[in-house]
Amino acid sequence: SFYLLFTRLNFSSEMIALTSITICTLVVYFLNISTVVSAMTSNNTGIKNLVIAIAMEAEAKPFVEHLALSPADNFFPAEAPFLAFQGMHNDCHVTVVTNGKDTVHGTGLDNVGTVPAALATFLTLQKLQGKVDLLINAGTCGGFSSKGAKIGDAFLTTATANHDRRIPIPPFIPYGIGKVQSVSTQQLANAIGAKTGICSTGNSLDMHDVDHHHITENDASVKDMEAAAIAWACELHSTPNFCVKVVTDIVDGDKPTQEEFMENLHAASVKLQQVLPLVIDYVCGKEHSEL
Repeated sequence: SFYLLFTRLNFSSEMIALTSITICTLVVYFLNISTVVSAMTSNNTGIKNLVIAIAMEAEAKPFVEHLALSPADNFFPAEAPFLAFQGMHNDCHVTVVTNGKDTVHGTGLDNVGTVPAALATFLTLQKLQGKVDLLINAGTCGGFSSKGAKIGDAFLTTATANHDRRIPIPPFIPYGIGKVQSVSTQQLANAIGAKTGICSTGNSLDMHDVDHHHITENDASVKDMEAAAIAWACELHSTPNFCVKVVTDIVDGDKPTQEEFMENLHAASVKLQQVLPLVIDYVCGKEHSEL
C-alpha cells in the first residue's frame, strides 16, 4: 500500500525504500515505548493505600509505634473525637484511625460500638477521596468453641453481619442483618496461619439468648462490636475490606464474658501486634485477587 501511494506521488525507488524503512522503524519504536509504558503501569497496580481501623487506643498504639506513623493533624472535623496516624511502609501509604475517647458522656473511655466505628470509617474514606485500595478492621473479639475458636486465635473475616438489629418486619429483615461480604483472604490466612469465618456485630459485650439465636443464624465464628458498621461504611464508598480479629474470650464457654475478656485482653492485644504487621507485609503491593 505504501508502494502504490509513493508511486502515485512520483517518488523514486530509492526514496520509496528509504521512506518505508523509516516508517517501519518508527512503528517498532512506538510499539516498544507502548510496551514499556504498559509494564510501568502494571508495576504500579496493586494495593498501595491502606487504612487500618482500630477501635481502642491500647490496641492501636503499639502498631502505630511499630510502623513509626505520625499523627495526622486536622484529619477529622474538630468536633470528632477520632484520631488518625499516617506514614509509609513497604511502599504502601498507611493510615491508622482510632475511635478516640468519649467526651459526650464524660467517661474518657474508648469510643466502642457501631456508632463511632461507622462514623470514623465514613469520615476517613471521605477524607481520602477514593484513594483507599483496602481497609482492614483490626481488633479483638469473642470466639465460639463450636466453630473451633480458641483464646488467642487470629481470624480473618469472610463476611460481617449484625445480630442485635432485630426488625421483625419481612422487608426489613435483610437490612437489619446487614450482611456484607469481606474481600477473600484465604491465601493470606494460609500464609499467616489464621482461621477464617463470619464476624457478627452487636453493641453489647455479653450475649443473651436472643443474641445467641441470631449469631447462630448468621453462622458466625466470632463476635465483636464494630465490624459490621465499618463494613457498611466501606460499602458506601465502594472500598474493599476485611477484618483481623484476635479472640479474647470464648462466648459459648463456662466463664463470664467480661471476666474472660479482661483476663485475656492484654495477651490478645500482643497477638494482634504480632499478626497485624504480617498482614500488612503480605497485602502491600498485591492485587485483591492474590489475597
